[in-house]
Amino acid sequence: MSNGPVGVAIVGAGVISGQYLRNLNAFPDVRVVAVADLDTDRAAAVAREHDVRVSGTLGAVLSLAEVELVVNLTIPAAHASVALESLRAGKHVYGEKPLAMNLDEAAKVMAEAGSRGLRVGGAPDTFLGAGLQSAVRALRSGSIGEPVAVAAATQSLGPESWHPSPEFLYALGGGPLFDLGPYYLTALVSLLGPVARVAAGTRRARDQRVIGSGPKAGTLFPVEVPTHVNALLDFPGSATASATFSFDSAVNRRMIEVIGTEGALSLPDPNTFDGPLLVRGPGDADWRELPLAGTTAGRGIGVLDMARSIRAGTPHRASGELAFHVLELMSAITESGEQAEFRPIASTTAAPEPLPAGWDPYAATLS
Repeated sequence: MSNGPVGVAIVGAGVISGQYLRNLNAFPDVRVVAVADLDTDRAAAVAREHDVRVSGTLGAVLSLAEVELVVNLTIPAAHASVALESLRAGKHVYGEKPLAMNLDEAAKVMAEAGSRGLRVGGAPDTFLGAGLQSAVRALRSGSIGEPVAVAAATQSLGPESWHPSPEFLYALGGGPLFDLGPYYLTALVSLLGPVARVAAGTRRARDQRVIGSGPKAGTLFPVEVPTHVNALLDFPGSATASATFSFDSAVNRRMIEVIGTEGALSLPDPNTFDGPLLVRGPGDADWRELPLAGTTAGRGIGVLDMARSIRAGTPHRASGELAFHVLELMSAITESGEQAEFRPIASTTAAPEPLPAGWDPYAATLS
């Protein structure tokens, strides 16, 4: 088994790569050694900005022996192909959401990794932040008794008013469910475990939308996916959940509330790493804020946990199995909305164990 920091390559030098590079470069247990992109000039510019010594094509980066873990930040349509190429080169893979565009692609990724004894991980890793980790510990400690029900929602009028190129967010693989759903569904599974079946109603308010800012302002573009989704999720032996994902709402809302036999928890926005985390008991006149424990380091802590787990030979938390389960949930919700019937969920995954007390991304633990 190798020792010392895990060598990482970033594949995909788009906007999100900056957040990953800033954080990963600050974590002593990983070492970013290369950046790859189809646009090699862009890869070189990003590498220079973040003091990464190597840049180039995917093939060139995969040929580097010091690269052990590929962080796949390409567009969703390329997630599976980049993951498969990386696995075939003998590298572990951690990918941005979703794991793949569909379950068939995702299954190929997981099978390839299994056949080679390699790991797959996947975003989001926000459930590892202080806010949601504190929620998991509060729920497991019995702070609200046994969970009975969950209400979750992310609602807005959509991103086209501020995003200069929002078309991909309304194309296949987009919409509020696939864009924002992974944060909410991953948070729910980390709290309550796997889902057994789902049902949904879906709507598309308009067939076209208008870009509201940037050089393409005023341009019409097509809407290919549902823009309002109401889903029911059944957690066997635990709670049921209702979740709304909407780009059609004049009300801006981001919330998860867990109702228990002895109170309720109000969770922070699951697209963040911080709080607030609130609790309310049967006799409380209002919500009370709970103290948080954990990290708010941001995107990349899932990569770090995976790197440390590779060295330790232990399971990593933002796992491929978790990402696959969430992808199946989103696919089944979409199918249920089309077919007006409950859809069973074939995959399963364990609710990840909370990070240990004192888990510090900035402490060197690998020697």
